Amino acid sequence: MSETTAADRAGSAHVDDQPRPGRWLALSVLVLAVLLVGVDATVLGLATPFLSEDLKPSGVQLLWIGDIYSFVIAGLLVSMGSLGDRIGRKKLLLIGSVAFGALSVFAAYAATPEMMIAARALQGVAGATLMPSTLALIRNLFHDPKERSLAIGIWGAMASAGMAVGPVLGGFLLGHFWWGSVFLINLPVMALLVVVGAKVIPESRNPDPGPWDIPSVLLSLVGVVGVVYAIKEAAVHGVRWDSGLAAVVGVLALVLFVRRQRTLDAPLLNMKLFHHRGFSGAVLADLLTILGLSGLVFFLSQFLQMVQMRSPLNAGLVELPAAVGAVGAGLAAGWVARRLSVRVVVAGGLAVVGLSLAGCMALHADTGTLALCVILFVVGVGAGFAFTVTADVILSSVPKEEAGAASAVSETAYELGAALGIALLGSIVTNSYQGFLAPAGVPGPAVVTARASLGGAVDAAGTLPAEQGAALLKTAQDSFVNGVDTAAGVGAVVLLGAAAAAWFLLRGQELADSAPGQGRATSSEAVAAAGPGSVAGGPSGRP
Repeated sequence: MSETTAADRAGSAHVDDQPRPGRWLALSVLVLAVLLVGVDATVLGLATPFLSEDLKPSGVQLLWIGDIYSFVIAGLLVSMGSLGDRIGRKKLLLIGSVAFGALSVFAAYAATPEMMIAARALQGVAGATLMPSTLALIRNLFHDPKERSLAIGIWGAMASAGMAVGPVLGGFLLGHFWWGSVFLINLPVMALLVVVGAKVIPESRNPDPGPWDIPSVLLSLVGVVGVVYAIKEAAVHGVRWDSGLAAVVGVLALVLFVRRQRTLDAPLLNMKLFHHRGFSGAVLADLLTILGLSGLVFFLSQFLQMVQMRSPLNAGLVELPAAVGAVGAGLAAGWVARRLSVRVVVAGGLAVVGLSLAGCMALHADTGTLALCVILFVVGVGAGFAFTVTADVILSSVPKEEAGAASAVSETAYELGAALGIALLGSIVTNSYQGFLAPAGVPGPAVVTARASLGGAVDAAGTLPAEQGAALLKTAQDSFVNGVDTAAGVGAVVLLGAAAAAWFLLRGQELADSAPGQGRATSSEAVAAAGPGSVAGGPSGRP
């Protein structure tokens, strides 16, 4: 009886590992969601001045409009990834897509700041379903490791393309329509995703998931949101009692979350995943990379528009080479990693990004378009190689039944890295900027406004006589650039440190060349076959 059961299981596994028909068409639908999330992450920044003029939010309300989406999405990623493993990733993706589209209409027609904050918070809930679901579905659509590497490359390329297209598309829309148009562009994409995706995307889930533990969901939400909120608030206002309390509550909730996961028979997140050196190394590399890059990404648009005085559309076009480099590198990353090694490609890519950030230390107001485009292209190439291969490592290091939760860990690392990076590097830029000495004769109120932000300096300069205003603006711009140069240097150190960490943590990690049963096993299968004693080593149990 046991022999028959084993044979049946082997036959079933063999059937499951056959190439799925229509998988490339399904992938083309999945990347629509990724493209949309990338666009949505960048397009709102351009619309903020127009939105502020119409809705008249207070300073605190404006911060919440900008931050609440990322707070909610960061706090729910792990929970939503685990939910997809349980109820079905396709089902969760389609539900989230419909909700995201409906909430985009709500945001577009928000009449008060409170309505906009609520719309962005609910968009965060829906957005948390999209990224983990798409990556987990790729893990289950593509069983052949080489095909999966290419599919992940396409997935990452579309995410990069979305973030680059966002400013260009936003600049065009804001030049022709009202600010709500940046939300309404979501509707046709989501409609296409739902209608076509319902037919071509196959369902997948964990066949034995166990219950969805609500206390774990709440602990995860409180923990991540508390930490991210504390970091961002400390960056903007310095360490205060509210950010300190949020940090304490967040860290305590995360500690309780980890302890609870260790005791559950069906945890929301299997903490044993982190015992695998490849998985942990890839997640850490992602977090540090985003931390180092986020400062450049966050301040680059301000540099282009308020130092070099470019239009939003022109600034978006200058940033486009980063996406071109990331797309090309992402598509080639799996092929290159198999011919060199995972750690050479990841560590090398991160080192290239770090050296490019070091080059940004020479930025000044007169830096030419060609130099900026070359630097951003090289950053895109390095990041495209690193992020694509780490995503491949993360997915291939876990059983496909846990792909949703693993994907969510990767996305959470991005969110935490972005929050830390903006907080740490942002504080460097802010402290450097606010210390500038105003030109003689500039009225005190104008100086106070100018020191609040670079945008405030632009506004203050417009209220002064031409010569005086030009002097104030030039001083503020030079101070801002000095801060950005310093932050770029710190970011370069972080990226080079991430490259060194990846070199050691990804030692022995390889991408499989063939599907299970046809050649070398994937890392998750090698770990399972070698037994629990091997999880601290590489994919074949090597130390």
